[in-house]
Amino acid sequence: MPRTAINKDEDEELGVLEDRTEALQLRSKRTERARKKQTKKATKTPNSPHGFMSKLPYELVMEILTLLRPSDLFRLQRTSRSLKAFIGQEETRIARAVIEYRYPCLLQCFRLPVLLSNVNPALHQYLQSKERQEIMDIHKKPYQHIKPPQPTEVCTCLTCMMRWFAVGIIVDFAHWQRNLDEGVPIPMVARGSNPQWHQSIIEAQATIVHKALYSPLWHGRLLEAHLDSTTRSIRRHVANKGNKRSRFRMTDDDVSSGTDAFLSRSGPPSLEFPHHRDNYYLLETFMPARSWSRDLSKWLYVPVTQHDNDIDFIVTWAEHRILAAQPAAENRTREVASV
Repeated sequence: MPRTAINKDEDEELGVLEDRTEALQLRSKRTERARKKQTKKATKTPNSPHGFMSKLPYELVMEILTLLRPSDLFRLQRTSRSLKAFIGQEETRIARAVIEYRYPCLLQCFRLPVLLSNVNPALHQYLQSKERQEIMDIHKKPYQHIKPPQPTEVCTCLTCMMRWFAVGIIVDFAHWQRNLDEGVPIPMVARGSNPQWHQSIIEAQATIVHKALYSPLWHGRLLEAHLDSTTRSIRRHVANKGNKRSRFRMTDDDVSSGTDAFLSRSGPPSLEFPHHRDNYYLLETFMPARSWSRDLSKWLYVPVTQHDNDIDFIVTWAEHRILAAQPAAENRTREVASV
């Protein structure tokens, strides 16, 4: 009998084979790590701090972040998306706590100008009138190294103008610290000229100040930069044995603390603004908007309400100008009628 016939008979006797094999489970270190990674990624909340900080209570995370410098917070934001989102969400609260802890004196000297959007819209016509802007030019011309603010964005009362220029000096003074440390002369701009390198500097400077207007963390970063400029300036002048002027008492512990506590002690006041970069060579502690009271033995600062007082003055000034213009208009009307 042929072989093929025998095999066919045997297949008929055995019947159809049923496949009962089970799928093998993949059990290895690699697959186990991948499974744990996927589980962790699925349970992770999008706005929680990264790593071990996600397991800490919210209050403790905030306490840790408020102990950092503003520059550290900017670096921390670049470490992960979750930290960037968390710090951005809580920026106002974190920045306020950092500034109150590290820079209470600097904050009172370098308040930000008020945005025009935060001023009563009915008063915008008085602030932006052509006649008043021409009067305010006298406060813009002396600052060749500071770009003036935009009247359509920032309040141009006298207080806000002085605040703008003071914050701008922070950025410009910090920019030239390396030249001052190394004894390299600061390039001067000839009167009536405006070279390209100077335009680039003041444009970049205005961009940074503009960020501080909308970001409390950037405001804190500027205060940190000015504290660094101040400590470097004091050290330079202390090293100059021929400089016998009075100065703030500053120790190594004061510098390492990263706070402006030593600036609350008695010291020389900032009576004049550095209207020119030539003033940077002898500028040691630039702390505007305050004066020392011998009777109270403490610094007295310009109050926050000074902006409101200036706005009231502008309204009064504008109303007087309108009333003074009415008789002149009536006289012209009579003259035309008589003709």
